[in-house]
Amino acid sequence: MSFILRQIPDWKIFVQALIALLVPILASKIYKRFYSLIDDRRNDASKKPASDADATPSSTPFSGDYQTDTETIRSRIGANSDLTAREFTMTKLNARATLYFVDGMQSEALLNMRIMEFLAFEATQESLSGSGKAGEQLPFNILTEAPDLDSFNRSVLYGFAGLLIEGLPSGFLIELPNGSNRSISEPLSEALLRGPRLGFSEVLSENTSMLRRQGYSDQLEMKGFRIGTSIQKDLVVAYMKDIVNPELLQEVTARIRKINADFLAESGYVEQLIEDSYSSPFQQVHNTERPDRVINALMEGRIALLLDGTPFALIVPTTFSMLLQSPEDYYDRWLSGSLLRMLRFVAAFVSLMAPAFYISFIAFHPGLIPTELALSIIETRQGVPFPPFIEVLILEFSIEILREAGIRLPKPIGPAMGIVGGLIIGDAAVQAGIVSPFLVIVVAVTAISSFSIPVYSAGITLRVLRFVGMLFAAVLGMFGTTLFFLLLCSHLTKLKSFGVPYLTPASPFRLRDWKDLFFRAPLSLMRQRPAMLKTQKSKRKS
Repeated sequence: MSFILRQIPDWKIFVQALIALLVPILASKIYKRFYSLIDDRRNDASKKPASDADATPSSTPFSGDYQTDTETIRSRIGANSDLTAREFTMTKLNARATLYFVDGMQSEALLNMRIMEFLAFEATQESLSGSGKAGEQLPFNILTEAPDLDSFNRSVLYGFAGLLIEGLPSGFLIELPNGSNRSISEPLSEALLRGPRLGFSEVLSENTSMLRRQGYSDQLEMKGFRIGTSIQKDLVVAYMKDIVNPELLQEVTARIRKINADFLAESGYVEQLIEDSYSSPFQQVHNTERPDRVINALMEGRIALLLDGTPFALIVPTTFSMLLQSPEDYYDRWLSGSLLRMLRFVAAFVSLMAPAFYISFIAFHPGLIPTELALSIIETRQGVPFPPFIEVLILEFSIEILREAGIRLPKPIGPAMGIVGGLIIGDAAVQAGIVSPFLVIVVAVTAISSFSIPVYSAGITLRVLRFVGMLFAAVLGMFGTTLFFLLLCSHLTKLKSFGVPYLTPASPFRLRDWKDLFFRAPLSLMRQRPAMLKTQKSKRKS
């Protein structure tokens, strides 16, 4: 009996075991509570849905009286200093008219020399109705009737030219916005050696036309929405209607309709408002500047979202493997494309885990590395006053600051400053005995590996998680590093993007989709679309 009693741990062990049991349970409860709190607020905020592009939030009808309508327009938007209201007489109609436009949003020469001349001396009732040969000779890009005064005012302030004519019951919108825009250029964030040099711009109509020009098809469908409560913006949902999964399209549409924000400055706002898990460090919506990447995604059965005012389109659903794939994988032959893709997977692993392995080996398990290498490292670390974790932290922070500064600086000096700063700081840190030369190699390889990730936002995620991995390694050594990696895999296994598992086809296992995962099979063998997307047409070829 006494022998058995001696084997029972004392009360301190039981307390420690209880704490070890309660801490993760308590952390899980707090996380779920915090998550549900934010989720409830998001649901409350989404009670007012987004509207279709042609819907109007409020409507004040035209009175039909020219004087009354002009006074109403003047009282509502006349205080804007950049608004021009040009009143004139239409000779053939023998009626007064007013042309409204915003300075800088229209071509002054076209308005003054052609449109005003036409309206003042040539316009007739028949030509303004757009019928017959007279209608074909209009000098306008469009001629649409504004449904109400609110829509007329919003359109004029957005950049349309508006026309109000005495004796007619409503106003007209006669010219599209024509403000200054940058020229179409190569995507800055997704450079390729082989592939189209075309990138999206900030103009939605240009972006949709780029998708249309990818090829002849009557199956590419684009559905418009207008989102935002204070300042509205157009958003287009693009998909191939004979390929896309109808349930996926319905889910995407439902989430867009739930968006309730006063203004969406960039597609990143939309991304954060429609993603599945906002607490995950991994992005669940893919962003790209490349039309060829978008059209390839649509042909796989995915859906693209294009927001006016940004060159970044969104692609859903997204899987982890997409973040390490490049359009170049498919433009080169399958062997070279597969090799480069596998290199990116290795580089992503190195970028995430290399500093954690360094801390684990140097601080906890030096016996796991070859003796000659261990002796060399110990020799180079002579005189370094900091433990490996602090040593790595100093150099990693320096590299991150240099990288961030290089992005913000003007282009001509940004890269030069990054290279010179890295060389000077690294050399000075070694000479001062703050860090060891071997660590400089480790951090440099880590930084270079992170540059090989084709999606910039995915690289940021790995940079953030790298510091978490370093913390685990500093506390528990190799056990902590392994625990960190397992926790990361568990989280990725649970994560979903619009109902599609994030790690598929690895988990859940789908053998059919492995031909386009770590390596890319020859195009002749890629006859079927990804099974994970449950498309209407599973075969790529007829």
